[in-house]
Amino acid sequence: MGLGVDGAPPLGWWSPDPRGVLLPGDLHVSRSLRRSLRRFELRVDTAFEDVVAGCADPSRDGGWITPAVATAYTRLHELGWAHSVEVWRDGELVGGLYGLAVGRLFAAESKFRRVTDASKAAVVGLVQVLSEDGMPWVLDVQWSTPHLASLGVREVPRTAYLRMVAAAVAQELPERWRGVHDNTSHVVRESPGAPR
Repeated sequence: MGLGVDGAPPLGWWSPDPRGVLLPGDLHVSRSLRRSLRRFELRVDTAFEDVVAGCADPSRDGGWITPAVATAYTRLHELGWAHSVEVWRDGELVGGLYGLAVGRLFAAESKFRRVTDASKAAVVGLVQVLSEDGMPWVLDVQWSTPHLASLGVREVPRTAYLRMVAAAVAQELPERWRGVHDNTSHVVRESPGAPR
C-alpha cells in the first residue's frame, strides 16, 4: 500500500510481527452476530468491484486504496486470484471484504460495512467458503484489532506465520475457486452461523 497521504506513493510492504490470523476452529460468532446473520444474504464473487469501491470510500479513515490499486485488484480478480465476499440486505450491498487466495491461504486486504455487523458477517461467510471442503486453511488479516479479536483472530510470531503460509500455499485452492474464473453468482449456504 502507498505510504503517502491517501495511499499515495511510495509503495510500502507490510510484514507485521506478530501477525493477525484466523485459523480453523477459532471463529467466534456471538449471539448478537448470529441474530444479525439471519437478516443478511452472503454471496461470493458477485460484486467484486463494488466491494473494492466500498473499501476505498474516501470518507473512511486511513484510506489506501487508490484507483491504481483498485484496477490492479480487479485484474487479479479477473485472473482468478482475488475474491470477494459480499453481504446483502434487501437487494442492497451493505458490506463485504476482498483479498487474495493462494492455495489454502486467504490474504484479506480490506473490508467495509454500511450497516452494523455487515463486515463481521463477511468474515463468517469467508470462513464458510474456506471450510467447505474440509481442508485446513489460514486467513491472514495482517494486524489483530479488537474488532477482529472478537471474531477469534489471534496473533502469531512471524516464524510461525511463515511456516503456516508455506504449508497453506502448497495446497489446492478451495474447490469453488479451482479452475477458470467464470463470473457466475455463488451464494453461501443458508445457515451462515458457525460454532464458537
